[in-house]
Amino acid sequence: MQATRAFYDRGEFPDGAIVEMTIWRVPGPVSGSAHAFKYSLFYGFPGKRLVGYDNERGKGDHRHIKDREERYAFSSVEQLVSDFLSDVRHVRGES
Repeated sequence: MQATRAFYDRGEFPDGAIVEMTIWRVPGPVSGSAHAFKYSLFYGFPGKRLVGYDNERGKGDHRHIKDREERYAFSSVEQLVSDFLSDVRHVRGES
């Protein structure tokens, strides 16, 4: 089995901020993760990440909120997207 893109979405806010979400289904877990997804979720401005979720090889599931990095407990793709968008709303001052 090859990696296949399971989900992709990109949008821009009126203030120039970008939200981009890419999730791949992979043949086996990425080193440091225990599920069959590789993902990169980004919110910020060109050259400046404000919120990011990813599972970089060796680091496992984690998220970035402004200058802070912390582990993320992955449970499902749906929860991942929900948590990410909740953090985006919070950083934007919308919640």
